[in-house]
Amino acid sequence: MYFTRYSQLDTRYSNSMHRWSELFIPTLREAPADAEVASHKFLVRAGYIRQLAAGIYSYLFLGNRSFNKIMAIVREEMDKIGQEFFLPVLHPRELWEASGRFALMGENLFKLKDRKGSELVLGMTEEEVMTSIALKELRSYKQLPQIWYQIAPKFRDEPRPKSGLLRVRQFMMKDAYSFDIDAAGLDVSYKKHYETYCRIFDRCGLKYMVVEADSGAMGGKESHEFMVRTPAGEDQIVSCDGCNYAANIEKATSKLWPVDDLAAEGDGRPLEVHTPGQKTIEDVARFLGVSPKNKIKTLAYMADAAPPNNNKKDEKTSKTKPRAIVVLMRGDHQLSEAKLNATIAVATRPMDEGEIKALFKSPAGYLGPVGIEWAKDLKKDTDRPVLLVDKALESRANLIAGANKEDYHLKNLTPGKDFHPTAYADLRAVTAGEGCPNCGNALRIDTAVEVGHIFKLGYRYTEAMGARVLDKNGKEVMPIMGSYGIGIDRILTAAIEQSNDENGFWLPPSIAPFEIVVTPINVKDASLLSAAVDIGTRLEAAGYDVVVDDRDERPGVKFKDADLVGIPFRINVGKKVTEGTVEVVLRSTHEVRDVTISSIVEHFQGVLRAKA
Repeated sequence: MYFTRYSQLDTRYSNSMHRWSELFIPTLREAPADAEVASHKFLVRAGYIRQLAAGIYSYLFLGNRSFNKIMAIVREEMDKIGQEFFLPVLHPRELWEASGRFALMGENLFKLKDRKGSELVLGMTEEEVMTSIALKELRSYKQLPQIWYQIAPKFRDEPRPKSGLLRVRQFMMKDAYSFDIDAAGLDVSYKKHYETYCRIFDRCGLKYMVVEADSGAMGGKESHEFMVRTPAGEDQIVSCDGCNYAANIEKATSKLWPVDDLAAEGDGRPLEVHTPGQKTIEDVARFLGVSPKNKIKTLAYMADAAPPNNNKKDEKTSKTKPRAIVVLMRGDHQLSEAKLNATIAVATRPMDEGEIKALFKSPAGYLGPVGIEWAKDLKKDTDRPVLLVDKALESRANLIAGANKEDYHLKNLTPGKDFHPTAYADLRAVTAGEGCPNCGNALRIDTAVEVGHIFKLGYRYTEAMGARVLDKNGKEVMPIMGSYGIGIDRILTAAIEQSNDENGFWLPPSIAPFEIVVTPINVKDASLLSAAVDIGTRLEAAGYDVVVDDRDERPGVKFKDADLVGIPFRINVGKKVTEGTVEVVLRSTHEVRDVTISSIVEHFQGVLRAKA
């Protein structure tokens, strides 16, 4: 008989083989009532995670195996370009105040006190800690460049945790930081991380896009996000199928089609027209018989802290005095608040009714740019309100805007002639169907999950914290920094979001808790169980992660669990073993192949090499 040599089956089996019956895999038939996205539903149902509190999860056996595989891939690739650190989770408040981020991050930071009353925060990222090390240890250009990274828990006091691991209060992150002597060196470090991230996400089996991004609260100039398209995402990405253009919607631009300007009326000077009760863009356009494209939308905001001031003498005043920020958009366009905040470098809020009347001497609905003395320089001229005009209005003529008088609007308005903007800026939110800025083809907009983000931080942290090194000429200079993050949890969730069906999900072999599950149809049949163990032993010896489902359950139960828990291959060990054959099932397509037991290792060497 084929199986007579397995007289020592029990001893060998218990010592070396993963047996499903001995593992803690608490699968569920139903998803939690609050689970809205596929990854949340299946991570819980497959027994990968359990919720401890809102936005706080425990990783169980299967989840932790996948988690560790992802971290191993990240570590292997990062070790090729950098050095791994392990940093404290507890940070002194003073460190975050030195960088200016204590106030900027506000309630997103977890804050606590020790028994002596010293204030601490739980680390959200490690720019401050890494820079403090550089401040104390780096003295010369000869010590640069440096790339330091860690893989460790991070904390964010998320106000609305949801979607399982996509929006949480504790998460695992790989964060890296580069220190270079100059911008050319930073370019090299940035490129290294870009290429390393591509290798990491390729090895993790993700279908991802690299998009231009906004740096947000991290600071810095050039920035790219690594995104996975999924309806579960909270980010939006703009991309072109005709070329390689892709950007986060907060950074995206588009090519606008030409618009015909209105002919000037009368002598061409601003002309007041009566528009009784007409307040909205659409109402006024309809009343005057024009397109919203010929109208100006006036948006009024307040910055509770003024934009950066180069005059150190007035620095304290400029940081505390509220300042009016007025934005002009084409009537049919929407403002991107991220672009606005990036332009003025501070957060804004809508003006209240009293603030509107104080500046415009008019109720809302009839606001416009004429008759107000606007700041000439965003940074220096801090005593006057700022007028930012979207680039779509640049070079336009004979537009229509509010007259700053109830029930009246003005015609014949031309920017630069009838009013003088503080600055023109790209402030418009791109919409689907607009032209690609590179090739002109129609743009698409998709929701996506961010799995990685790289930034050129510049000098923000080294300047704020006083880090200096000597250059080749013996002159003190600030090192220039980059920051590079990967969400370990998000790699797992993104992989599930892109590969699931009604029965469960399948993970890429490189990050699956097991690559193969061997399923004897009937464990009471000693020949089937022995064959399953033989197959598992051969595959394990060849280096594959294998689990044998030795539970005394109906085949249907085992098949459902195997489909649920993300293992990409299943081997059905049934009656065909008398012919030396088993069925190999590909989870993603349920394709079934008959494979001889003698060639089972060679089969997986072929299919798994092809998928590597």
